Amino acid sequence: MRIVLDAMGTDNAPLSELDGALLALESDPDLHVILTGDQDLLAPQVEESGAGDRIRIVHAPQRVDGAEPPVSAVRRSPNSSIRVGLDMQRAGNASAFVSAGSTGAVMAASLLTLGRLRGVDRPALGTIFPTGSGPTLVADAGANLDCKSQHLVQFARLGTIYMQDIQGVREPRVGLLNVGSEAAKGTEVLQETYRALAASDLNFIGNVEGRDIVHHACDVLVCDGLVGNIMLKFYESLAQFLARELGTRLNPVGLDRELEDAFRVFDYAEYGGAPLLGVNGVSVICHGGSSPKAISAGIGVAARSVRSGMVAHIARDPAFR
Repeated sequence: MRIVLDAMGTDNAPLSELDGALLALESDPDLHVILTGDQDLLAPQVEESGAGDRIRIVHAPQRVDGAEPPVSAVRRSPNSSIRVGLDMQRAGNASAFVSAGSTGAVMAASLLTLGRLRGVDRPALGTIFPTGSGPTLVADAGANLDCKSQHLVQFARLGTIYMQDIQGVREPRVGLLNVGSEAAKGTEVLQETYRALAASDLNFIGNVEGRDIVHHACDVLVCDGLVGNIMLKFYESLAQFLARELGTRLNPVGLDRELEDAFRVFDYAEYGGAPLLGVNGVSVICHGGSSPKAISAGIGVAARSVRSGMVAHIARDPAFR
């Protein structure tokens, strides 16, 4: 299996990407990684890595500027590491694409290059939230800031398929993020979404309040991208804050083994990147500050998405026909 990795995406590019690719190759003997980026920068490091023919480079001299509007940046950079990588997948020269570059740029390029699956109105960014007793997929986590009821229902279905195929949950419990558990709570859009989900064939358990997320109230949590992205960033920062504060107060040298094990549950690096669900291909978006471990996990998500046939599963779902 060939997976394209944007080598110019992280804050520590290309070192995090290369080290992450090497970790992924160690754990998956059938994997080959194609790095897109500056040939002159990458070639000496790849040669030194000793990975042989399991890593190769495709030259992509441009780098998308995250400060530009995403669509404009993507269109003005046809030879960027993002565009070149996605073009390879569309042409059938790779099975999946992984990037820790600008989230907006990767989403825009994925839509422009791969396109949407038939019947999908808006692809959703699905992000795993670790909890004390299992992962919860939040959809949407930032791709769509203003949503109608039909979009949220589609996010629930996309998330359900992801949890079935990638996490192995047979009947994922779907929850709707809201300010209260009662059906009449929230905005008109949320009330309409509640009724539509309740009438669907999904395993809908009702509204979920924010305080219940960490208790694994559901397997798929549905919300618009504005709420999802704010919640994601708060969630990440809170885990880091608590780890730092507890480590400093209880042990000035750092966290002891038990605390490290406890906080590992909330480490995004354990779960990898966020797939853009509903595009006609596999596009996985990693955190810009991703460590090699997180990059490796993101490659793992991409590989499992390909092997499980997740895109084909979405395409054949009657709701999207």
